[in-house]
Amino acid sequence: MYDEEWIDFTIEILRVAKEYGFYIFMDPHQDVWSRLSGGSGAPTWTLYAAGLNPKSFKDTQAAIVHNKWDNPAEFPKMLWCTNYTRLACQTMFTLFWAGRDFAPKAIIDGVNIQDYLQRHFIAACKYLAQRIQTAGDLEGDVVIGWESMNEPNKGLIGIQDISSIPSEQHLQLGTSPTAFQAMVIGSGLSCEVIDPKGEQAWLSTEYDDCQYGWHRDQGWRLGECLWAQHGVWDLSQSKATLLQKDYFSSNPITGETLDYEAFTNSYFLNHYRAYKDAIRSVCGSTIMFCQPPVMELPPSLKGTADDDPNMVHAAHFYDGLTLLTKHWLVAKPHLFAIHDIDPNRNRLYNLDIIGLLRGKYLGPPFAIKIGETLIRKSLRRQLKFLREESLEHMGDHPLIFTEIGIPYDMDDKRAYKAGDYSSQIGAMDANHFALEGSTANGFALWAYVAENDHQWGDQWNGEDLSIYSQDDLELPVRASSGSTESGSTVCSKDHLINIEEEKFGSLKALIRLCISLDFSQATMQPRRGYRAVEAWLRPAPVYMNRRLESYTFDLKECTFTVRLIANQAMPHAPSEIYLPEFHFPMG
Repeated sequence: MYDEEWIDFTIEILRVAKEYGFYIFMDPHQDVWSRLSGGSGAPTWTLYAAGLNPKSFKDTQAAIVHNKWDNPAEFPKMLWCTNYTRLACQTMFTLFWAGRDFAPKAIIDGVNIQDYLQRHFIAACKYLAQRIQTAGDLEGDVVIGWESMNEPNKGLIGIQDISSIPSEQHLQLGTSPTAFQAMVIGSGLSCEVIDPKGEQAWLSTEYDDCQYGWHRDQGWRLGECLWAQHGVWDLSQSKATLLQKDYFSSNPITGETLDYEAFTNSYFLNHYRAYKDAIRSVCGSTIMFCQPPVMELPPSLKGTADDDPNMVHAAHFYDGLTLLTKHWLVAKPHLFAIHDIDPNRNRLYNLDIIGLLRGKYLGPPFAIKIGETLIRKSLRRQLKFLREESLEHMGDHPLIFTEIGIPYDMDDKRAYKAGDYSSQIGAMDANHFALEGSTANGFALWAYVAENDHQWGDQWNGEDLSIYSQDDLELPVRASSGSTESGSTVCSKDHLINIEEEKFGSLKALIRLCISLDFSQATMQPRRGYRAVEAWLRPAPVYMNRRLESYTFDLKECTFTVRLIANQAMPHAPSEIYLPEFHFPMG
């Protein structure tokens, strides 16, 4: 069943985007599978189809959901992402990618749960593509491509020993059960980590599958852990016994040892091919934005049949330490009174997370970068490494960072009280410095949220990454000509308001739609509220005569530098550079 009202609304948004000159790629977005498992994405019925009971996730901690937290205002920052290594999300992704291999008993409507979930996912995306296509004025003109599933995760696949924390699992916040402990707890038994008090994360035998109209095979018993049914562990006399700690460590068909690289080149690629074929059957010339697992090795496509000339590598990157701790460094601590300096905020170090993931260092201490200059250079090297890695593995394709951004609620939301956005400006500028030096082909900032406010941020799991907030109704700049604390030149506030009306006109449609669903209010003016705009409204090359060698914007000096190799055969062909009036006012 498809939500036709939502599809009609989406088509109207795309038409307004066309009016303002946007190009759009469609992103089937998810985080930790579903809202009910702590993120966003898949509908509720997918959890019931897999035999899980989302009403029991709170007590079993199969997922930690913000609005189910006893006091949502005290939800620990970034705790939601630990759901990737909890029972609900791990189970769903394992079934989605490899249910046939690891859960052959999970048969629903005569097919394995893997095929059931993948077919419905692909069919839904294909249906939306068909509706956009039949709209007649959007495909190709506005919608230029389709991204594969956002931030795919391998679930349990490749864990060598489910009784221990995998070495690659660097994130452990709050309770951190092993995969085996999560299975035990999900079956109602307590361990030293969590006591579910008898509550089970699985549907009971009384659950009636008729609610959704599907038929579950008799060999798939409700009221019992699916993994116990497949001999991974045994529950007898209220005691849990692990039988196969390496059950998910290798491909049961080929015997190949599974890690993220092997997963990406098998299970992920198999799904991506089917998804690509379905989308291309509707809009054959569309660009496919292939998004492999975040910050992992991309698939080995170079020189193969999958080396699609109309493909983009869609990558994500976040400065993980800043995102998790919500602190940037203090470049000029003398600007504040002594009693205003938070020692947790004065963090002058960061980590080379990509180098750490690729085994460049013996351990995290060796990946530490100290001081703003080294941190900025490290971020740039990491993004450039990802670009070079993409060329090596995927071939000569554009790479676009389809997500990158910073948290705005840094330092316990100090900026919202003091009006000082220097940390946010510094962090955003460092990310753009890295992007400009990466030789990647573009990026999309995460995120623009019209409903963002200072209390709940992006209205989602305590995240606050929106470049706009309705509680920031004034641009964060000085009221007269001068310099920000980051050193960037600005002009008068009155002039900036006029610039905003002109230069942010392309955002008007989306702002208007998000604030009011009444499309007739075409004269509604955009509300001010852009945050750390000094850092993300930057000059950039638009069209280059021949090859772009490099470009960078020095925010402190307000200087833009671009290097290119000109086309000798066309010496008079123009190169075009965008210079925002924010930094370069006319005259």
